[in-house]
Amino acid sequence: DASAVARGAITPDQAEERLSLLLDRQAALMRPVPPLVVAVLDESCVRRPVGGATAMDAQLQHLVDFAERPNTMLQLAPYSMGEHRPFNRAVNLLTLADRSVVSYVESQTRGHLDRELASAVPLMRDYHQLQAMSLSQTASVDMIHQLRKGTS
Repeated sequence: DASAVARGAITPDQAEERLSLLLDRQAALMRPVPPLVVAVLDESCVRRPVGGATAMDAQLQHLVDFAERPNTMLQLAPYSMGEHRPFNRAVNLLTLADRSVVSYVESQTRGHLDRELASAVPLMRDYHQLQAMSLSQTASVDMIHQLRKGTS
């Protein structure tokens, strides 16, 4: 978010708040009974350089470490999906302890939380199609290793 602060899009306090929220989310993965987290990232997330070579390498290693955890799954949605990619923005689907589903969809300027099953079902269908068309976790991690070596 340093670039957002530099552009004047957010204040330093807002950037600090975002960082704090991200660190809290990361801490949830370390709980004694951590949540199951399934993440499908667009290939651009691992190919677009952000923060310089050292920072990018650390972020790619973080993704590999994430994929190695017993409670996580990581897949990359390859560029080759083209127009068949079902989402053009960040979509989060949460299954709560009572098995209800909550969706959270972000745009450039806001997020929308929806607890209505009628809204979540189409997103779940699209998400499952995205998973089916994406690279396996093994192939995704292999792509990340190739990027780290500069061979992809």
